[in-house]
Amino acid sequence: MAFEYAIALTGSIATGKSTVASLLGLNGMRVIDADTISHEILDTSSKWVKETFGSEYLNGAKVNRSKLGEYIFSNEQAKKTLEEYLHPKIKIEIQNRSEQQDKFKFPYLIDIPLFFENNNYNIKESVVVYTPKELQLERFMKRNGYSKEESMKRIASQLPIDEKKERATWVIDNSKNLKHLQNEVEEFVSKIKKIYKK
Repeated sequence: MAFEYAIALTGSIATGKSTVASLLGLNGMRVIDADTISHEILDTSSKWVKETFGSEYLNGAKVNRSKLGEYIFSNEQAKKTLEEYLHPKIKIEIQNRSEQQDKFKFPYLIDIPLFFENNNYNIKESVVVYTPKELQLERFMKRNGYSKEESMKRIASQLPIDEKKERATWVIDNSKNLKHLQNEVEEFVSKIKKIYKK
């Protein structure tokens, strides 16, 4: 049975989830990354992307993810089409990897950006990477070079970060600097190790 020892790692755009996933790995936690899986599946689906959205979303044989992303976020129907194609495939792959991880009988994380939005995974515990929404907007604009309007549109496509914080089992606070974030991650890992002492 998949997800027995899984903890969902989630957050929102520009809250620092990828950084936290790396730090968790450095602290000895195992992490399954749904984004990486989705990129792998998308890269092997260039024929489908060409047939569905057109050859302008390809770079040679590879999918032009940033161009496709821009289109998807401005077209609700296209977003739905892509999600309906990708999500079942991502879920199967995550389940397979989860079953492998469960054999160790110790918690591991599954990095699922839309964990609360899609309610697709039967995972009981979750940890949210939290950044106040003003800082989230500021970081996103700085990182992606988008306008304030475009950035707000992207952020609004997900549940508000404060709502995710309320629903999470644990929260990792990323509202300060990297040193503070490292401490938050270390604290979280030590809590998990205490709960699941072998």
